[in-house]
Amino acid sequence: MAELIRGKTGRVYGDLLALLTTLKGLPLAYNKDLQEDKESVFDALETVHQCLRVLTPMVHTMRVRADRMLQAAQTGFLNATDLADYLVRKGLPFRSAYKLSGELVAECLRRGCVLETLPLEVYQTYSPLFGEDLYGEIRLENCVEKRISEGGTSARSVDGQIAYVREQLRKGSERK
Repeated sequence: MAELIRGKTGRVYGDLLALLTTLKGLPLAYNKDLQEDKESVFDALETVHQCLRVLTPMVHTMRVRADRMLQAAQTGFLNATDLADYLVRKGLPFRSAYKLSGELVAECLRRGCVLETLPLEVYQTYSPLFGEDLYGEIRLENCVEKRISEGGTSARSVDGQIAYVREQLRKGSERK
C-alpha cells in the first residue's frame, strides 16, 4: 500500500504543476483561465483523501522492526556525510574529506561491511586523522540525534514536529 501511495505523489504533483501553470499566466485580475483550476484542486484533494483512508489503518496495524530499519540505514551509508564532517573537524578540507568518505564507502562495499564495522586500522591506512573517537561520531543513532534543526531527525525535533501537527489538527477540528 505504501508503494501505491508513493506512486500517487506523481499525480498530486501533476495537479499542482497544472494549477501553478494556470496561475502563472494570469494578469492582475480575474480571467476565465481560472475555470481550469477546479479540476486539479479537486483531483488532488480526492487523491490525498483516498491515500489517507488507506494509510491510516496501515499505520495503526504496522509492526515496526527497529533492527531491520537500522540494518537498512547502515547499508545505505547514511553516515558517510558524518564521516566527512568528522574529517573536516580534524582539519581536512571538505572536498578531500568528501572524496575520502567515498573511498571508504567503496572499501566497505568490497569487504561486505558498513562504516561502523570497518576496523580502525583500515581507516588509519587512509588517513592518520582517524582516532578512537570515530565510531561515536558515525554511529547512526548519534548521527540522527545531531540533526536538531527544524524538520531534523533528532528525537527533540521529531517531537516538535508531532506537537505542531497535533496542534494544527486540533485547530482544524475546532473550526468545524
